[in-house]
Amino acid sequence: MYSHISNLVLGFHGCDRTVGLKILHSNGTLHLEESCNDYDWLGNGIYFWENNPGRALKFAQDAMINKRLTRGEITEPFVIGAVIDLGHCLNLLDSLFLKELKKTYDLMKISGYELPVNEYRDDSGYFLKRNLDCAVIETLHSLKKRKTERPFDSVRGVFVEGKELYPSAGFREKNHIQLCIRNPNCIKGYFHPQELSPDYLIP
Repeated sequence: MYSHISNLVLGFHGCDRTVGLKILHSNGTLHLEESCNDYDWLGNGIYFWENNPGRALKFAQDAMINKRLTRGEITEPFVIGAVIDLGHCLNLLDSLFLKELKKTYDLMKISGYELPVNEYRDDSGYFLKRNLDCAVIETLHSLKKRKTERPFDSVRGVFVEGKELYPSAGFREKNHIQLCIRNPNCIKGYFHPQELSPDYLIP
């Protein structure tokens, strides 16, 4: 009863400027492209950084240098914002859904499924390719569909990533919340993030 995330959230996506402007100028007829890699951190869908345009821009800047981070080439980093209703969300900050995901993993393990592995740790020991996590999440979606249960519209996860913010800190430099939107109808509209007006307070 209390697992529904009420209200709209803001998501930010880093991409090439031509891609972002194409979406913004489409009069609501186009969506960002769905990611369907077998190593996607939250499974397949359209990815956003929750309330974090800075991280979206940094991703686009990194992808301009490291071509493996994104399918399309980025020559001019750009950020596009979206107003999102998470709908029926697989919220991996909620113990109810964490238990459901663990149950799916256990089922895969006893069924003899050849489990992939998460790999490619960064300097902080964080996995950059999430083949195992992606497989478990996608299996959960498949099980829901097979049982004709209500599908998840979105997936939400927190990631404690990067180096310690300071010695022995409980915080990391790249901590963030990521959104994976599976149902494009969750996206109520796209926008170009505003520049901050220095003459006024932020409400």
